[in-house]
Amino acid sequence: MRNSRDDGPAALLRLVATGQAESRAELARLSGLAASSVSLRVEQLLAAGLFAEEGAGASRGGRRPRRLRLARAAGVFLVADLGAHHARLAVAVLAGTPLALSDLTCDIAVGPERTLAEVIDALRALAREHDLGDVPVRGVGIGLPGPVDPATGQVVSPSRMPGWNDFPVRDFVSAHAGVPALVENDANLMAVGEHRQARPACDNLMVIKLGSGIGCGVIVDGRLHRGRGAAGDISHVRILSEATVDCSCGHPDCLEAHASGAALAAALAEQGIAVDSPARIVDLVADGVPQATSAVRTAGRLIGDVLTALVNFFNPDALIIGGGLSNAEPLVATIRGVIYERCLPLATRNLEIDTSAAGRDASILGAGHLLLDASGEWIDRALER
Repeated sequence: MRNSRDDGPAALLRLVATGQAESRAELARLSGLAASSVSLRVEQLLAAGLFAEEGAGASRGGRRPRRLRLARAAGVFLVADLGAHHARLAVAVLAGTPLALSDLTCDIAVGPERTLAEVIDALRALAREHDLGDVPVRGVGIGLPGPVDPATGQVVSPSRMPGWNDFPVRDFVSAHAGVPALVENDANLMAVGEHRQARPACDNLMVIKLGSGIGCGVIVDGRLHRGRGAAGDISHVRILSEATVDCSCGHPDCLEAHASGAALAAALAEQGIAVDSPARIVDLVADGVPQATSAVRTAGRLIGDVLTALVNFFNPDALIIGGGLSNAEPLVATIRGVIYERCLPLATRNLEIDTSAAGRDASILGAGHLLLDASGEWIDRALER
């Protein structure tokens, strides 16, 4: 984990929130500040009710230090990871770890205003249900299954989100919730969560999200790479296929049109097998249904073909596979086999290919970390009161 060189109180709060420091001495060591400067900033955070001191930490010689932690008044983040037909909701501590979780059935196709209002109301209700209704909400994070312009917080040309194009999601959420809002592509959030929570030593990382759609988040030199909002969008890479399938983006034979959970469900439906979610496809594979196993292996070869070029080009430390379909072992094994077979030996010599260690809530963890990274403004306001 990189040391923070920001010398403000927000940097010290982030070090404590993420578990890197629990004493003034550790804060001084990690921040590079003098002990007197750290003590002054810690006293400010204690007076503002953002820090609390308790017990005694481990001694490195001399008197055992008092242990620092976040106070209840430091607040929480509300986070929602939206899919096509559901949302994963969380009330999270400032480092993103969930205090309360729930799932909400919703249809993203009804449009942004209705969907987002419903999600925010459900997040508030979740906080109340877990006796967190009186805790300050410091920010709201929203993960979306479509491209997001990082400069404006708008969804741009989504292929499976009718009515969302150019909608100002960040402004709407912030106005509706009354707090700062973060809006990000769901695969990007997954990449941040996987990197910060499970693989902080991996400076260059690709995280593939395989669910109803297909996405990819990219970490470069330890930072999320957004480009202009479309970085990592592998879903519309054109593939070679015997049968032409039109994609929802309007082009033929995109990867998503052949290998996503939605595409697999459609293919299985043509064979008389009803599927209502990626999880159901995984169940069918686990039960040994041959049509489902064949379908995921075919998808794995197509995904592997696309990823081969990207691994050769980017040469990441790790390629991580997440999302609902990542639990289908034949799919993951096929992707791994194609990459190792077709990539340059130098590109795969030390390459780790694995499923997500952060698990189902990687996107929630990622949103928490990004919200915490941007926490300076509200922390400064809290100190002024």
